[in-house]
Amino acid sequence: MSLDRSLLRNVSFYDATNPDVALGGLFQNGSITEANFLDMLGILLVQASPLRVQERVSNHIVSRRNLPLELGIYDIYCKAPVQVTDEPWIPCSVSQTICDEEDRFHQEIRDRDRKCVISGIINLEINIRANNWSGFEVAHVFPPEHGGLEIQNDGRRYIAGINDSPASAKIYSSRNGILLDATIHQKFDQYLISVNPDDKYKIVVFEPDNRGLDGRILATVCRNPADPRRVSDELLRWHFHQSVLANLRGAGEPILEHDFLPGTDTVGQVLAGPYAQARYESAITARLGEAS
Repeated sequence: MSLDRSLLRNVSFYDATNPDVALGGLFQNGSITEANFLDMLGILLVQASPLRVQERVSNHIVSRRNLPLELGIYDIYCKAPVQVTDEPWIPCSVSQTICDEEDRFHQEIRDRDRKCVISGIINLEINIRANNWSGFEVAHVFPPEHGGLEIQNDGRRYIAGINDSPASAKIYSSRNGILLDATIHQKFDQYLISVNPDDKYKIVVFEPDNRGLDGRILATVCRNPADPRRVSDELLRWHFHQSVLANLRGAGEPILEHDFLPGTDTVGQVLAGPYAQARYESAITARLGEAS
């Protein structure tokens, strides 16, 4: 069973010419500024004409200010028809692959980060010496099960600038990974938490935040400009873009179930749910990785 992102909203926005049908919305924990909101609308809307975004009750007009976006209903005024992008959204599997490349990738990210780079929780030195990483997981920014996408795009769109390795190897570059708390990893893969590299690496939580993560800054240890192993800004930007599509557009994308009960027909559940074909192919890709 998938969960409904549209129920997790306290901000909604409409085409002013059709004020009864929401174009989308978001959950504001406090870190999203008016400028951020306009940038997010720039991702979602295909517009050539300037927009005026106005809160319906207060008539406040949103501008490029770093003030928190107020909760409410916003109407979008534009000379041209307001059109929402139909850009495909790419669901991410939370399954873990096991292969030689993945093992090396995990070790490189652990050596570099040594803590959850979103929450700031460190792994104690005594645990590191004992190779105890319980509670910490290495997350891919761009999901490895969709590696074919970057190959189809000649490596320029998604994995651009990582290094000169073959396209498939770039998926396992340290520039495509960060170390996270296990629960945060799940939410990162579900696009419920993301990092905006164009706003000082601010962390944005797209659901009610009970951990105080929203508005934090991504740890410098994983993004030091002097470190050739640093996570790629382009890939963080890609993940944030996907998070905006997932959480703000229309009713939002489904939050896909991954914690299946023991004895559950996992394949059957996946095939009966949303994005069935893509999730099934991702699971097969992951298993082939384990067998290789």
